[in-house]
Amino acid sequence: MARVDDDPPGPVARAVRGLLLLMYRLRGWKVVGVVPEPRRFIIIAAPHTSNWDFVNFLGLTADLGIRAHFMGKLSLFKWPLARFMKQMGGVPVDQRGGGNMVQQMVDEFARRSEFMLTVAPEGTRGKAQKWRTGFYQIAMAAKVPIVVGFMDYGKKTGGLGHMIWPTGDFRADMMKVFDVYKNCTAKYPERTARSIDDIVGSDEGREA
Repeated sequence: MARVDDDPPGPVARAVRGLLLLMYRLRGWKVVGVVPEPRRFIIIAAPHTSNWDFVNFLGLTADLGIRAHFMGKLSLFKWPLARFMKQMGGVPVDQRGGGNMVQQMVDEFARRSEFMLTVAPEGTRGKAQKWRTGFYQIAMAAKVPIVVGFMDYGKKTGGLGHMIWPTGDFRADMMKVFDVYKNCTAKYPERTARSIDDIVGSDEGREA
């Protein structure tokens, strides 16, 4: 498989990232942590309880000087938005005919020398019954670590925390993740995980 890297962001994408970074800083946010090397990992974006989370996270990544990627429906990558979406870090996912999202992202990791894929496993801004496990399946199959990304509205700090290599024991690995998030204040705390069961679910054998 041919190895590729991203095209540099165009003027519109740079302007949007600059605006988001300015909004992030004007609202009093500060970045903490460092970017792990090599820059090939999955970033958990949580807690995810508000549309502001995405805006703040893009400001955070701009502050860290990284170009994080995110998955988007294939329909979003058509003219006239296709180039802009890709320059902002979007990666199209084709789920037509039961397309395998996990394998598509594993292939992306294989194609790129630098790839930091951001996933919001809660899958909703409301209260989730459990996290979706796609991010974990991708990490296992692509043999890449998981990095805990966070936005703490109590302290107005955001950044990248622990790096965790998935072991195949989802509950044990997510306990390490929960240890970070249990001390992190979401914009709407009532919507976020309050126990490990809010992440793995009461029925761990059921597919997410």
